[in-house]
Amino acid sequence: MSTLTYESKTTGRSVAALTAALLTACIAFQLNASMLSPALVTMGNELHTDQAVIGLSQTWFFTAAALFSLFLPRLSDIVGRKKILLGMMLMMAVGSVIAAMAPDITWLFVGRIIQGVSGPTVPLCLIMLRSAVSDPRKYGALMGLITAVNGGVAGVDSFVGGYFAEHYGFRSIFWLMVVLAVVAAGLVAVLAGESKPAVGTKMDWPGVFFIVIAVGALLTALNEASKLVSGFSPGTLALATALIAVAVIAFFGFWTVEKRSRQPMVETAHLRQRSTWAPLLTTILTMTGVFAVINGIVPAYVQATAPGFGVGPTEMSLIILTPYALLG
Repeated sequence: MSTLTYESKTTGRSVAALTAALLTACIAFQLNASMLSPALVTMGNELHTDQAVIGLSQTWFFTAAALFSLFLPRLSDIVGRKKILLGMMLMMAVGSVIAAMAPDITWLFVGRIIQGVSGPTVPLCLIMLRSAVSDPRKYGALMGLITAVNGGVAGVDSFVGGYFAEHYGFRSIFWLMVVLAVVAAGLVAVLAGESKPAVGTKMDWPGVFFIVIAVGALLTALNEASKLVSGFSPGTLALATALIAVAVIAFFGFWTVEKRSRQPMVETAHLRQRSTWAPLLTTILTMTGVFAVINGIVPAYVQATAPGFGVGPTEMSLIILTPYALLG
């Protein structure tokens, strides 16, 4: 079937119902990122590990989310957006179950990495919404609603996360994630229509391989380099340098593959444009700056007894996380 004549099956469906399903999916994903921020100290205490290791579990969740975000939206254009989103919600539920039942930090890592499969939830929801809403003004309003949820569920997520962590332990948060992920999967299955704008196109798996290696190596290198802050280590420096070299080589391989591919994942012409890199760099700087500080460093410091203020998870959420998420 031609990619130019393919029409989304969601056209005749209720936009309100579709928006409700996509919003639920976005909320379920957002809880993976924001709801645990006030519970990080509690997680460390209950799993008998330090905050550095708990923070690393967050790092690997976001790393997995970033890597899957590189190719799942493109794959959804070929095999079906609804199918991919539904699979992502189910994988999120599986990862949440594993994290909720984790006997130690290793299994928590496994659960968080599996949850990372849901990384491209928000952009995929926006793409699905665009295929169903032709009016630019109406789409703009609905897009604003979904992206606002991506910044935090009006602060309620942070408050609930802090309350559950303080009264029921961190595992209760993951069980809540399971429930919401299953509900989201059900709503997507019932209310969302399927669309395959690139049906018949071959997936550029060689390009996927190289770009995942490049980004994964670079993110791991940055994480290793951050350890040098606490003290210089020749081994850490060598590993970070080697990973950066791997990232450069892999990106060169990606560029070469994309130039030769008849159906590339990314046109190299777009990679030469400044307009492509501006939003990417803006997102990177924001996520590594404000987001990392507000959602990671500040909550851990405020809850710590020494140094810190010994504030409980619920109170910390109300003071710090809820106001800034509500403003967003």
